[in-house]
Amino acid sequence: MAAALPLPIGILVSGRGSNMEAIADAIAAGRVPARIQVVISDRPEARALELARQRGLKACCLVPREYPSRQAYDRALAAVLKKEGVKLVVLAGFMRLLSQDFLDQFPGAVINIHPALLPAFPGLNAQRQAWEYGVKFSGCTVHFVDAGTDTGPIIAQAVVPVKDDDTPETLAARILVEEHRLYPEVIKWLAEGRVTLHGRRVAVKI
Repeated sequence: MAAALPLPIGILVSGRGSNMEAIADAIAAGRVPARIQVVISDRPEARALELARQRGLKACCLVPREYPSRQAYDRALAAVLKKEGVKLVVLAGFMRLLSQDFLDQFPGAVINIHPALLPAFPGLNAQRQAWEYGVKFSGCTVHFVDAGTDTGPIIAQAVVPVKDDDTPETLAARILVEEHRLYPEVIKWLAEGRVTLHGRRVAVKI
């Protein structure tokens, strides 16, 4: 991705919006050379929408049931992002799989954060999956998005040790701290044009 400062981003959310807040805080503090053009949710009750509006960000909801098909929904979603001039699509707890048609409109410019060390424990409830499996280390992964479930090329990971007295909830809370640190950092790298993709391998210039 070529550098474009500040990088215009769109954030897709479905829930509480804590990663969105972390990104917005990092941008406001001058640590990330990006600009949030729009926040979009697929759920009108998502707390993230209200948090975005409180910050003066443009926020809207596209409700899937109001569209005749997944393809129609993805076309509408892409149209809003394009209209707002978005160059990087940031999934922050967005609970829908995006179609290849959508991804083709933002090649190499859709990223997600997952609360596990991919390729282990993709999908829902990743923290509980890791805890139940008995791993000694978990963490979070920022990756490019493809049409699969958490299968895109990995950009960066943060490791979180699993303690003997952890519960799925305490482990998730410590992973979330690392998510809030790592996600803005990766967006900074992308904004500065420091990330290159070669097949499945991602290189970051330090």
